[in-house]
Amino acid sequence: MESDSDASPNPPPAQEESSQEDPSPARSSSSPSTAPTAAAPPPPGAREVAAAMLAVERDAAAIAESYASLFASLRIALSNVTSTSAENMDCLSEVVGRLQESALEASSKGNKYINSCLRLNEEMRGLESLSMQLKTMRKNVDSLDLAVDRLLHIP
Repeated sequence: MESDSDASPNPPPAQEESSQEDPSPARSSSSPSTAPTAAAPPPPGAREVAAAMLAVERDAAAIAESYASLFASLRIALSNVTSTSAENMDCLSEVVGRLQESALEASSKGNKYINSCLRLNEEMRGLESLSMQLKTMRKNVDSLDLAVDRLLHIP
């Protein structure tokens, strides 16, 4: 029985060591007699690695194609925006040039109108004295006409 009692305490500590998983490298290196546990996956074979590499290459090629398409579309959009902006700038400069010409023409016509008004004003000042002379003459003609009518219609 003593041998049973001596033998039974030894196995449980060995089971505790195998049931406890400690990923620390110190423990695995201190017990070289322990084999890899069943929970650790076996190292992949060459076929699995090659299949994984092919999948990664396919995904990388698809991503590269997607990026190339995206950059091409962005390049086209930028080109359209740039050409539209250039066309808009050309149109704007043409409109500004025409507006400047119209403003100069309107300013010139405005100056001619102002000069015409000033000349008319000067002529009107000369007409005031003429108008006064005409009024005086009208009074004199009316007086003369009244005097002639009196002479011709003597009762």
